[in-house]
Amino acid sequence: MRRVQSTFRLVALLVVVLVGAGACTFDPQSGGSGGGGAAPAGAADQATGASGTSGPDQRGRPAPATPTAKPSPKPTRTPPREAVTPSPTTRTTTVAGCPQGQHQRAVETYLARLGGFGTVTVDGRQSAADCAAIKKFQKRYGIRPVEGRAGPTTHDVAQRLATTNPASCKPGTGTTFCVDLTRQTVWAMRGGKVIMEPTVTRTGMSGYRTPAGTYTVNFRNPKEWSDPYEVWLPYWQHFTQGMGFHETTTYLHDKSIGSHGCVNLLHADAVRMWELGKVGTRVVLVGRRPGT
Repeated sequence: MRRVQSTFRLVALLVVVLVGAGACTFDPQSGGSGGGGAAPAGAADQATGASGTSGPDQRGRPAPATPTAKPSPKPTRTPPREAVTPSPTTRTTTVAGCPQGQHQRAVETYLARLGGFGTVTVDGRQSAADCAAIKKFQKRYGIRPVEGRAGPTTHDVAQRLATTNPASCKPGTGTTFCVDLTRQTVWAMRGGKVIMEPTVTRTGMSGYRTPAGTYTVNFRNPKEWSDPYEVWLPYWQHFTQGMGFHETTTYLHDKSIGSHGCVNLLHADAVRMWELGKVGTRVVLVGRRPGT
């Protein structure tokens, strides 16, 4: 009798182990390359900034579901802040309430090159004007916290934007959405002219690389529903294999995660590209995201 009971317990244990392993396994081959950020295995995201039912398409019919579209799930940790790395040339504060970062001179240089953020003096020393310009830059590109310090994230974003070459994208006669996968930037052109300045994006992570190439927006929905993760994809513009442009639901500057192929955007940029785009808009992606 004891042998029968022991055998039963062993079988039951094996069943629990096998079922548990299958329930939370993340399969990179399932679902192709959809949009959004990396998700814990088996996790379902919550809607962010959108609710209700899927809206009609451009012809007034209910919008079809996009089974392969995978959204950016919410991170399970606090979004990374600008790291503080003391150095002999780093001053804690030169302007009341506005600390100086370890990349002060470089950020000043890039902001002066970009323009549009106020007066910047390239001298490596924090000033009230520099602080205001850096804060404006951080607010525009969703960098947290907005404190005017030239930290690693601010430096990285400023460098990527300042070194993006719009001419690397070969636009068509109409509107073209351009993506520099190497620098993780996106912009829009029309008639050979830039109509939306380069901004930041985050594309497919390792195993879900967003491919370079030329595509066309073939479906749009202001609030697309993603079946796999049960979340809304705001300002969805699909261009290939379940991949599309959409507003991100995670902190865009968290480089430890990425999308499943989609082009993640900040809210303001997703809205602007929605206004500029339409079914038939040309999409050009060049380069390759590092690490993919």
